[in-house]
Amino acid sequence: MMDPSADVDAELLAMLEADMTLEAARPILELAAGYFADTRRGEGPVSTWHSAQVIADRIAGPMPRGARALPDVARRLSSLLLEDVNRLAHPMYIGHQVSAPLPAAVWTDALISALNQSQAVREMSPSFTPLEHQVIAWMTDLVGWDEQAGGTMTSGGTEATFTALLAARSRAVPDVWTNGLGANPPVVVCGEHAHYAVSRAAGEMGIGLARVIVIPSRALRMDTDALRARLAALRATGTRVMAVVATAGCTATGSFDDLDAVADLCDEFADDHGPLWLHVDAAHGGAAILSAQHRHRVKGIVRARSFAWDPHKTLLLPLSAGMVLVRDQDDLTRAFTQEAPYLFSSGSDAQIWDMGPRSFQCSRRADVLKLWVAIERYGSDNLARLYDRLCRMAQTLHGLLSARSDFTPLHEPMSNILCFAWTPSGVAAADLDMLTDALRERYNRSGRGWITATTLDGRRVLRITVMNARTNETHLATLVDGLSAEAALLLHKR
Repeated sequence: MMDPSADVDAELLAMLEADMTLEAARPILELAAGYFADTRRGEGPVSTWHSAQVIADRIAGPMPRGARALPDVARRLSSLLLEDVNRLAHPMYIGHQVSAPLPAAVWTDALISALNQSQAVREMSPSFTPLEHQVIAWMTDLVGWDEQAGGTMTSGGTEATFTALLAARSRAVPDVWTNGLGANPPVVVCGEHAHYAVSRAAGEMGIGLARVIVIPSRALRMDTDALRARLAALRATGTRVMAVVATAGCTATGSFDDLDAVADLCDEFADDHGPLWLHVDAAHGGAAILSAQHRHRVKGIVRARSFAWDPHKTLLLPLSAGMVLVRDQDDLTRAFTQEAPYLFSSGSDAQIWDMGPRSFQCSRRADVLKLWVAIERYGSDNLARLYDRLCRMAQTLHGLLSARSDFTPLHEPMSNILCFAWTPSGVAAADLDMLTDALRERYNRSGRGWITATTLDGRRVLRITVMNARTNETHLATLVDGLSAEAALLLHKR
């Protein structure tokens, strides 16, 4: 008698096989291609005006128990969800530090998922593990390090900085993996505009937020005079410094710390291990290293001990694609001293190629492939030109705002980020923060475009980040006109 489950199994397998063809994929791929085409025209709303509850109510319902045809799934996806996404590829999206990604890398993402290689060990990813080593070598060459340098891909800058600080911790407290930090952990020193990844890492590692020493800024960069004074005070009290974190492209303003000056102080206040560990968080500004026009902003990067960079930011890759680079690849190995005989091998070949023993993650997509494809397709020179263009657009907006009285740029942009203040006449300073947030919300909900806001020097200000190669001078002029129109309506309703 035939087992009835055999018919069910055959039906399921046939369903899976049917979905593996290019024709079956077409309804989903057409959604992506249609999105590119729609946003190219720069028409329609940039984001949604619906609340989260409206969308939650729309998709509420029991979990489907049976199958739907893939074209039907694509139609439901389009009608239920896609109308309310942030359209990052729309040239009027000039908001957060999330890119309108390069199309070649977008299509590669599907291939990465289909192949589903895990980058933990070379036997699980025979081709892409050596590829990751090659791409990391390209990047460490750009920094100017020798063949002892290395690194690994990460989920983003937060993981990259966390990984680098784990390596710094192992240097400062060599037996930390076995015995912990003890009662008197070392401190981490960073600028006031450092990304929250630094304080998060301190909390996650058990160092504690009280052991994060924050240095004030001067002209939006870490004040190196204040840094010198603080390092001297720490030395006088016998406080160990685990790492000094400089920023290349800070989140709020895109500014770059003076890396050479910070490195000089790391040398000056060397301890028993040598110069203080200098970590550079270049998650946003790392692409400057490719650019002849902007490379001077990361002058001194070669003197860093570790370096975080997110190609999914200013190299315009799809999420996620970050990396941590180290001057001495053995620093990462020491940071993750762990036995896992079912996975990690002690053979010499494994020690060379396996990424798991020097990475925070185990299961990890081969995201290096989309970075490699982007470099292969566009070339590093053209990627540098894209970065230059993003920065040039921020400078263009600076010029547009400088010619007005109702908006004031707050700094000369060092990258593709610009903060600016709304400065209406006849409005009390006490009311301006609330009104600035209201203007930003009103403008975003209008569908005209999408920008962000931040707090700078204690005041709420507007902020743009140009992350889309399509955004040009006309779009920036449209942004200013749109903000001005919404500002007039807001003031009229007061």
